[in-house]
Amino acid sequence: MSLLEVKNLKKYFPIKTGVLKRTTGQVYAVDDVSFSVDKGETLGLVGESGCGKSTTGRTVLRLIEATGGSVTFDGVDVMAASRAEVQKLRRDMQIIFQDPYASLNPRKRVKHIIGEPLDIHGIGTEQERRRRVFELMETVGLSAEHAERYPHEFSGGQRQRIGVARALALRPRLIICDEPVSALDVSIRAQIINLLEDLQDELGLTYVFIAHDLSVVKHLSDRVAVMYLGKIVEISDSDLLYDHPQHPYTEALLSAVPIPDPATERARRRIILEGDVPSPANPPKGCVFHPRCPRAQEVCTSAMPALAVTGEAGERHQVACYFPTRYEGGRRSVSESSFAGAQPGAAGPAGAADA
Repeated sequence: MSLLEVKNLKKYFPIKTGVLKRTTGQVYAVDDVSFSVDKGETLGLVGESGCGKSTTGRTVLRLIEATGGSVTFDGVDVMAASRAEVQKLRRDMQIIFQDPYASLNPRKRVKHIIGEPLDIHGIGTEQERRRRVFELMETVGLSAEHAERYPHEFSGGQRQRIGVARALALRPRLIICDEPVSALDVSIRAQIINLLEDLQDELGLTYVFIAHDLSVVKHLSDRVAVMYLGKIVEISDSDLLYDHPQHPYTEALLSAVPIPDPATERARRRIILEGDVPSPANPPKGCVFHPRCPRAQEVCTSAMPALAVTGEAGERHQVACYFPTRYEGGRRSVSESSFAGAQPGAAGPAGAADA
């Protein structure tokens, strides 16, 4: 059973210009995104910077309000919940922020930062909350003597451990990990990743892991969703996606991931995408990837293809492409436009017109 279900999620930011600040356009940050996450699962959300990954995570938690769509957490409609109901949901849904330097209040001691969620929700007595703070610090690899220190007295990895402890304070079931290791050194990244894995095993946590480092996502995730310009273009089991990517954008991303084998690395074909990422304020008509796609044809300019099942993996592998890559008998080929997913999807705000 799915713990989290996101359907047709949209988040548009208005563009205001002039002295009167009139709305003259919109930035389509998240546009018709759907996915689900099972209990105890880790869903990786990957893509280039600016594709809408972090906005998706924050909208799911209602840290920012959605423009449209629905989010259901364990049967509860998050978008329709009142303010009091959302506060109750906060106990079960937490976030680890990307920047460990900016996400901690520099004027508060560590014990107050970690214990703040307990204070806000009125959990336990003062002595019980203090005990809980020390337990959390021990859980994430910090000692009790760190409790009286301020954030500036810690390294980047230690600050992120404080952020993890704060996210765990209310014993949540779902944690949105918003690029939690992107600001850390490589050696520290491994420590935080191992910590997150251990915590998931011990506490039965469910993660949505947002990142642009595909090697990290592969190590952590059960399934991976690939985003481009506010849309999910491919979603699949992790191993299947890395071994048999079907969307040309996914193939390009994976070709940039280094392999620690010189012979294999030299033999690989690096896919260099031409052109720049279009503006989310004026996305292209049709498939949002077609201006940079080496396979683009006329049908790709008509309407955005819907996510559709391909191959033998069934619902576990879906791709939004008119010409996805096929893998038959270990051989790679590009399918014809008769692929089932080639039926034009609904025209979105990009202004996709009928062919």
